[in-house]
Amino acid sequence: MAARRIILTTALAVAAFFGCEGRYSLDRFFPRKGAPAETPTSLPAARAEEIRPLAEGVQSLPDFVDLAERLMPCVVNIATTTVRKTRRGYQFQVPDDEPFHDFFEKFLPQVPQMPRERKSQSLGSGIILSEDGLVLTNNHVVEGADKIRVRRGENEKELDAEVKGKDPKTDLALLRIKSNGFPQCPLGDSSTLRVGEWIMAIGNPFGFSRTVTVGVVSALGRHSLELPGGAQPTYQDFIQTDAAINPGNSGGPLINTRGEIVGINTAIYTRSGGSMGIGFAIPINLVKTIVPHLQEKGKVVRSWLGVLIQKVTPEIAESIGLQEPLGALVSKVVEGSPAAQAGIQRQDVIVEFDGEPIAEWHELPNKVATRGVGETVKVKVIRNGKSQTFKIKLAELPEEMGGPEGEEEPEEEPEGESLLGVRVETLTPEKAQAYGLDPGQKGAVVSEVDPGSPADDAGLRRGDVIQEVGRVAVSTAAEFRAAAKAQSKSGKPILVLVRRGDATVYLTLEPAPAE
Repeated sequence: MAARRIILTTALAVAAFFGCEGRYSLDRFFPRKGAPAETPTSLPAARAEEIRPLAEGVQSLPDFVDLAERLMPCVVNIATTTVRKTRRGYQFQVPDDEPFHDFFEKFLPQVPQMPRERKSQSLGSGIILSEDGLVLTNNHVVEGADKIRVRRGENEKELDAEVKGKDPKTDLALLRIKSNGFPQCPLGDSSTLRVGEWIMAIGNPFGFSRTVTVGVVSALGRHSLELPGGAQPTYQDFIQTDAAINPGNSGGPLINTRGEIVGINTAIYTRSGGSMGIGFAIPINLVKTIVPHLQEKGKVVRSWLGVLIQKVTPEIAESIGLQEPLGALVSKVVEGSPAAQAGIQRQDVIVEFDGEPIAEWHELPNKVATRGVGETVKVKVIRNGKSQTFKIKLAELPEEMGGPEGEEEPEEEPEGESLLGVRVETLTPEKAQAYGLDPGQKGAVVSEVDPGSPADDAGLRRGDVIQEVGRVAVSTAAEFRAAAKAQSKSGKPILVLVRRGDATVYLTLEPAPAE
């Protein structure tokens, strides 16, 4: 009797809990004999309308099994062998830190230094572009290789491949296999990618062939990326993904849910040597512009504007009178270049190229490179707060570009006080040699930076050559001090042009508030 009372009490409690507005009853959970089971009622109309937009925006899980089966045949494993010649040393050696090293070395048997070969091997991946055996991979996968072997599957024969063309500036290389009848990889449109979209990678990580990993597009438009071996491509616009990419995945495809290749896996960010959930791929739209050049000429012929550029930070925007930080700031105009001939000046901000807006500075090199050599384009800049448009005839990018030479230097002046946390000296040929600089340079060389000062915060360091303060050119320590004092009175960030090595860059110094 007590047990039946407990069961009845529990049932009533459940009914009270679920019975709001009579939408639920015990008959749903404990149907009476002979009574039809009650079908669950739908959500209230208001609640359904509230949830529907969220449900419509949810990505359904793609069929990775089907994608892998369809794309696996057009992905290849690449093995390279590099032979380096070295010389064999003495048969017996005494450690260099041995106190009697020089004495004992006299009595050791001397054997001829015979040359020997040292072989190193590496692995990578690639995709098949044509039925007649064109294969695309990363340049760093095949760079310096003496022998390249390509294999489609674990049980298939390795085939010799030769480099048909390569482009270190985008880290791409085109190979040719002497065979026919290969499947062709479907190429997609990387411009349609969205952050959060499902993607899949196929490759040869650590030698494990035909490995499939999945993830999402983590970010778009990544740049300033250093690749394996210290290489740093000039033209960067990487896709970031959390799909596991490891050594050996380089050159393999990044695939969207429609089974199209949208990127070429090229690098990872790692502290362990393996995947940490941050990988990078070259957008396939950039690849499409490179492959025809590699196929026809073995290299890429690019257009050239002739400027060095940098990012417009909020501090730089404020110092030059821009309402918002956008565009590409010109830090140097190469003498004799198309930009110089057209009238582009240092400190111009390029905001539009051939009718296309430049929101981020790193967009400009890719846009210039894709135009034809000899083509005339319109370049819109902001100069002194006003917009100007120039017509520029693009030239071919030289293999090596030299910087302008300096002029005769003025006499040396005393170092003087520290301004903005930096001490400078007039750069003379003797001081240039002491600092390891080009003796032809002119400007005020930084001799000391006070820790925690505005100069330290801005990134100035010993050996930098200051060439401009604000909009004023400086060639001596005295000119630097005069310009720095005048600019500090405004209390606004001070734009300073610095030459560091072969590059020039703008930095902003925040003057200390007046007491």
